[in-house]
Amino acid sequence: CTLPIPLPTDDHSVFMECCVKRICNGCGLAALKRGVRDCVLCRAPSTDNDTDALARIQARVLKKDPEAMFFLAVQYINGDLGLKKNMRKAFELYTEAAEL
Repeated sequence: CTLPIPLPTDDHSVFMECCVKRICNGCGLAALKRGVRDCVLCRAPSTDNDTDALARIQARVLKKDPEAMFFLAVQYINGDLGLKKNMRKAFELYTEAAEL
């Protein structure tokens, strides 16, 4: 859909690490009802483990995608996706994303 996602976006959408986009919960639910289990935006197969998700995000970071850099920085701050908390790395990613 083309409707804006209400704030806070984390409550009303899901982040897709394959294409570094957000889809609203309504679109995700509609896709599930149609039997679509893959990403509704890029059709990449869904992943259920942190290792695959991290590999996808890192691949997008290498392609200089600022959204992926921002997302990875948040993961470093929180210590998610199996990463150790690293504020220095998060700051570097934030800075690089802002410069793009």
